[in-house]
Amino acid sequence: MKEELRFVIEVALKAGREIIEVYASGNLVFWNKDDKSPLTEADMRANSLIVKELSDFGYPVLSEEGKKISFQERKNWRRFWLIDPLDGTKEFLKRNGEFTVNIALVEDRKPVMGVVYAPALGLLYFSTPNEAYKVDGVLSELSVEEIFGKARVLPCVSPEERKIRVVASRSHLSKETEEFVEKLRKKGRVDFLSVGSSLKLCYVAEGKADVYPRYAPTMEWDTAAGQAIVEASGGKVLEAETMEPLVYNKENLLNPYFIALRRGYEL
Repeated sequence: MKEELRFVIEVALKAGREIIEVYASGNLVFWNKDDKSPLTEADMRANSLIVKELSDFGYPVLSEEGKKISFQERKNWRRFWLIDPLDGTKEFLKRNGEFTVNIALVEDRKPVMGVVYAPALGLLYFSTPNEAYKVDGVLSELSVEEIFGKARVLPCVSPEERKIRVVASRSHLSKETEEFVEKLRKKGRVDFLSVGSSLKLCYVAEGKADVYPRYAPTMEWDTAAGQAIVEASGGKVLEAETMEPLVYNKENLLNPYFIALRRGYEL
């Protein structure tokens, strides 16, 4: 697993360089996909690089930009890469830096390893099956050895007394989420945090947030890497209706609504 993790971190850094090259150019032209979500040159360049690099490693690759692989073809995949080359394209277009490269290794329908890299913020989160880590100040030219040397084990932020910290989307705040937060307010003071992309799941893993309620659509590639990191930190990512962990490689790649909880936090 360590060899795979080193490899994926290197791939994420390379993809980050492709994204930042487009981001820094200021030429943020985009097209609308079938679901009306935006697609940029950065998405396509990062996707092409990641798919090529990961394909050389021997497992199948399922990507947001390659989602038309049929269920008949992928239903027997025991282990595969699940990627979102640029999560938070709306944040990318807003130029607030809150976008990420997401790469997960899924095994028996569960994400067992995740890498989330926010190149504009210099933030890297990654996990093995048993531990999760955060690295600040990540420059694309850093070696993997230097990154491992700077890594901190998650969670690295202690829970705060007498308040509940809720993290939610900047771009997808739903009525159901607002209702969920209102219920939490009956239990005590609620502090509300907004951040884009899979950084919300990383906030939960880190301990910056106690809970992330997601009552809006997400796809499997949006959550797999972040879920691996949350679970490796001791937290949970549960379907909102059943309170069972999210699973992957479903026939329909749309996730159910879910709730992510930091380690030690219970509803």
